[in-house]
Amino acid sequence: MTVERDAAALPRIALTAGEPAGIGAELIVRLAASDLAADLVAIADPGLLESAAKSLGVALDLEPYDGASAITTRAAHSLRVASIPVAAPVVPGRLDPRNARYVLDMLARAADGATSGEFDAIVTAPVHKGVINDAGVAFTGHTEFFAQRAHRDVVMMLATERDGANPLRIALATTHLPLGEVPHAITRDSLARILRILDADLRTRFSIDAPRIAVLGLNPHVGEGGHLGREEIDVIEPTLAALRAEGFDLRGPLPADTAFVPHQLAHFDAVLAMYHDQGLPVLKYAGFGHAVNVTLGLPYVRTSVDHGTALDLAGTGRADPGSLFAATRLALDLAKRGG
Repeated sequence: MTVERDAAALPRIALTAGEPAGIGAELIVRLAASDLAADLVAIADPGLLESAAKSLGVALDLEPYDGASAITTRAAHSLRVASIPVAAPVVPGRLDPRNARYVLDMLARAADGATSGEFDAIVTAPVHKGVINDAGVAFTGHTEFFAQRAHRDVVMMLATERDGANPLRIALATTHLPLGEVPHAITRDSLARILRILDADLRTRFSIDAPRIAVLGLNPHVGEGGHLGREEIDVIEPTLAALRAEGFDLRGPLPADTAFVPHQLAHFDAVLAMYHDQGLPVLKYAGFGHAVNVTLGLPYVRTSVDHGTALDLAGTGRADPGSLFAATRLALDLAKRGG
């Protein structure tokens, strides 16, 4: 079932508050205090939001969200909330597995609403994977959760603006895997599927007519002709050759230790790294706190912050909301483009 809304309505953004003992509620309160032209709908426990606002000394006008009515204007400090109650009392900085289901219920509500068209985009505050697993639920991350619920193959990509240069966009061929499992997870089929999603979303969501994608090798020095590993020869190079024959603009495989040199990056619209810690340390060095995590391949827009739950900052009022602001602005931009 698709939800229809008046064309004059503000874009409706679902904000999931993440791990209740972390900084998510505080970040959402900071965002609500802005004059951002969006219908912000927090999916959270209202008491957590009120407590965060009080702790921060920030005014917050909470309104119940009924799932139907649209709004055409939003005043600063106002926020609609789709109420989901926590299961156990929340102490900032102290994880409690009893609240794992609360986190998953928030994500499910957001995913279902975005799928139906009720929400134009989802923006997620950070969750804590470990405590959800401690509660007996196998959980590897937001990206995998939304992929499974949508029955889609997806790609994780982080992006950040750079002064006087093109945005830095780094996508991942594998996400949250132990390093020893990475080589087995990269196959010709999986790599081709990922590159097709990356190319398609750069075109449709980011309005890049002819994406130029740099593809990193897996091994140091792209395997040194097979002496440091054969994944480049057996998997990566044949996959790139096949896609180039279809018209894809792919460069590589490139050695990861030189691909991020500025004069190299100037020729690329995105970089595909083979594993999490091959690409993301560079991205976070370039723009930590203002970078955005985007899930490509979903039938709706989903962005997220570039950081974790910051349990040590929870309740102190010192958490930087910059990444949540950036994630929300990008979600709005993509939603307006029909992404």
